[in-house]
Amino acid sequence: MSTVNWAGNLEFGAAHHHQPRSVEEMRQIIAQSDRVGIVGSGHSFNDIADTSGDLISTSALNGIDEVDTTSRTVKVEAGVRYGELGPFLHARGQALANLASLPHLTVAGAAATATHGSGVANQNLSAAVRGLELVTAVGELIAIDANQDRQDVPLAGAIIGLGALGAVSGLTLDLVPTFEMQQDVYVDLPRQSAFDHLDEILRSAYSISLFTRWGGPTIEQVWVKRLVDERGPTPAPASQWGAVRSPVDLHPVPGMSAESCSIQGGASGPWFERLPHFRPDHRPSRGDELQSEYFVDYRHAASAIEAVADIGAELSPVLLTSEIRAVAADELWLSPCYQQDCLALHFTWQQRWPELRMVLPRLEAALAPFLPRPHWGKLFTLDPAVIRTRYPRFDDFDALVRRLDPKGTFRNRFLDELLS
Repeated sequence: MSTVNWAGNLEFGAAHHHQPRSVEEMRQIIAQSDRVGIVGSGHSFNDIADTSGDLISTSALNGIDEVDTTSRTVKVEAGVRYGELGPFLHARGQALANLASLPHLTVAGAAATATHGSGVANQNLSAAVRGLELVTAVGELIAIDANQDRQDVPLAGAIIGLGALGAVSGLTLDLVPTFEMQQDVYVDLPRQSAFDHLDEILRSAYSISLFTRWGGPTIEQVWVKRLVDERGPTPAPASQWGAVRSPVDLHPVPGMSAESCSIQGGASGPWFERLPHFRPDHRPSRGDELQSEYFVDYRHAASAIEAVADIGAELSPVLLTSEIRAVAADELWLSPCYQQDCLALHFTWQQRWPELRMVLPRLEAALAPFLPRPHWGKLFTLDPAVIRTRYPRFDDFDALVRRLDPKGTFRNRFLDELLS
């Protein structure tokens, strides 16, 4: 297993690395360890998964149970990746309601950090979880189910667990009937048009992503993912909101080949091939990059975008691209969209941390009036004490961590700073 994260900006500090091939083997490792970290695809850009003790990779725990057609759910092991799960479900007439831009992520890792896709009616990926199997600090395997919610370990508090509650070994996910989609990309959306018609644009399709480098008069790309019915794909308008439909496939980062990107141009395809921006059999995005993301209440969406645009000249020198998306509200304790529809402002940076470390506080200050919540697995400089105040159930989560892990087996620097 790798000793660095996906982007290569973090080297794990673990004394020992493990790749258990069964849940029982995982339980034994945890029961015998004083410090444990859990890593899936390694797509976190901060040290949320790091540990000084035993680092456990879930990569060999990749089993998928048959679909339960009665409850319309599927149970998967923690190391299953969305790129593996999608074709399996589609072949059985099933689907997940949404996917992230990268199909390379593990289901457990995405759920633990509130990773998401796009769509004003689409919640983050954690909201699809209907059950968890969790290995506690003493090696005990406990089950948490939405239909029989344990009072001592509420499912809404455990799903986005940040790795602090224990090692997730399995998840049960809600499903929907499989569906087809088409994807079209528009270019050169006038910035003022984006400000004036933002809500209309974000509600115009099942999933919408706006890409910009904040440095010019336009939003460079708008990725439009629409549902396809039994009649097949429909021709996309040649222009919308002042943007023009691209005749060629594009990569979100200007100048990069679109070979790794999901198919565009309006061709119909299954949900798991259109909802992500990238193909599972290609290297995702650039790789040598850093990422940050902030969520603000959707009511402040246009104002937040204008605030970022005002400092665009400060961001552009270290920015590769920025993505603007909408995410629906949920009831999960540590979700950035807890009880509020959100606008998600994502930033893919050049791997220039010394400069970025100076830029992030400026960006966070610009968003401060909107009380931003950062993505748990990406880079930010917000004070943990401030972050805690932005989650109404944070104290409940803190108490849950102390009850399940009183000796701090799953704690690390990131969690020590975050938890009180």
